[in-house]
Amino acid sequence: MAAAKLQGRGPSKGGIELNSPTYFGACALGGIISCGPTHTAVTPLDLVKCRRQVDPKIYSSNISAWRSIFAKEGLRGVFFGWSPTLVGYSFQGAGKYGFYEVFKHIYGDKMFPNMNKTVVFLAASASAEFLADMALCPFEAIKVRMQTTIPPFSNTLREGWGKVTAKEGVAGLYKGIYPLWGRQIPYTMVKFATFETTVNYIYATLGKPKESYNALQQTGVSFLGGYIAGVGCAAVSHPADVMVSKLNADRQPGEGAVKAVSRIYGNIGFRGLWNGLPVRIVMIGTLTAFQWLIYDSFKVSLGLPTTGGH
Repeated sequence: MAAAKLQGRGPSKGGIELNSPTYFGACALGGIISCGPTHTAVTPLDLVKCRRQVDPKIYSSNISAWRSIFAKEGLRGVFFGWSPTLVGYSFQGAGKYGFYEVFKHIYGDKMFPNMNKTVVFLAASASAEFLADMALCPFEAIKVRMQTTIPPFSNTLREGWGKVTAKEGVAGLYKGIYPLWGRQIPYTMVKFATFETTVNYIYATLGKPKESYNALQQTGVSFLGGYIAGVGCAAVSHPADVMVSKLNADRQPGEGAVKAVSRIYGNIGFRGLWNGLPVRIVMIGTLTAFQWLIYDSFKVSLGLPTTGGH
């Protein structure tokens, strides 16, 4: 099947023309709504994951970690780092989903109309994430420093931004960009390609075209496809996720990225790259499922088709 048929053409039921600037803008807005709040909601999991990646001995278990943090700092401590998470992943969501639809249209419809669909999904998602991470990186750097240093590097996003730029300049906000790309680009490629392939498989297995199911049933398929994609995302991107945490917490002033990665790997070894994986599988699987559910529900509310199954 030609990739040009992936999305279809003409106006949707809501009057928004598919693959128009308005359509891409709607997808970017859907990305903000689906990514910012969901990442913020799992801040407690992310907080413990990051701290255990940097120091595996800091807590004996996730439950003991939350108990300890709550006893000392209350609910605010459990959600520490929520502000850079909300802002950063809202920007990233806009770029991830908005540019994905843009590049899927460019690659699949314009440049390579006969290209294999999965190749189009992989190329479009990689291109979109490359750009989205440029918006995410400064906020991720501040979030990791806030969450992994005790006492905290800063207590707010604004304070953290000021401290980093005063000491290291804007470049200090981007010192984790290469490992972030190494984490997020494979993650997003798996997220989108696996999701689209899984959704297509579900509808093929059900034996009826997507359009024969109502909106609730279609978004249910999106949720299931999202969870399956999320488990793969977590496994593929976890070593780079550990390295991002380590780099932002333990990179020495003036140290090059390659040298820092080599030094950190020498300290933690291959096994250390997998610290916190079970927590991240639960976090990313649930996160990805709800992101696709929210994103496709938002599209349906505008009269647009859900993603995949075409």
